Amino acid sequence: MIETNNLPKHVAIIMDGNGRWAKAKGKNRVFGHRSGTQAVKKIVEKSAEMGIDYLTLYAFSTENWDRPKTEVSSLMDLLIKALRRELDKMLSNNIQLRSIGDISQLPAEVEKELKDTIEKTSKNSGMVLTLALNYGARQELTQAIQEISRKVKNNIISPENVDETIINEHLYTRNLPGVDLLIRTSGEQRISNFLLWQIAYAELYFSTVLWPDFNEEHFRTAIDSYKKRERRFGKTSEQLTN
Repeated sequence: MIETNNLPKHVAIIMDGNGRWAKAKGKNRVFGHRSGTQAVKKIVEKSAEMGIDYLTLYAFSTENWDRPKTEVSSLMDLLIKALRRELDKMLSNNIQLRSIGDISQLPAEVEKELKDTIEKTSKNSGMVLTLALNYGARQELTQAIQEISRKVKNNIISPENVDETIINEHLYTRNLPGVDLLIRTSGEQRISNFLLWQIAYAELYFSTVLWPDFNEEHFRTAIDSYKKRERRFGKTSEQLTN
């Protein structure tokens, strides 16, 4: 059943805790990442079922390249397998896949599989699932400033006309609304260079649950927490009431 009562339009998730989850079980980190893909599947399906319009997942950051090469390679392999495995489900559930980040730096096979899946789901009109891959908010903002600066220098944009709308148009997320609810798992309470511009007025929810254990009920609890909050956007409660 689709829930529409005060739902967040755009939910973003920092999926954290795969490594610690695996370590607690005496397994290697790759085992944790592999188990984490099952949590992704559950939350994507639950989001679509609940009527969430946009779901953005922090899948691989610009800093993640510094991890051991075997772990990075395994993550890329898991991504390819997940894209292939979930394509039919995305098509049947009317989910449109997108990505943000510099995907040109991903391994060629990963980039091709990602682009193919994005193209095959491009005509779907249901929930938009966005994977943040080789993504970093500082990198995103830096590139946006550089592009805007070039346009100012070439008299394409007047400096006086540079506003929030212009900046938005030069971000990876130009076709996405601002984030309403940001969820981070594993008990860590930081943003980790994720969607710094887009979460300016987002509600934040931190769960102590490690990502592989984060299930549909945990997600519903986060959504219920959001529903109880008053979003004032700088105004007072009285102003909103009036």
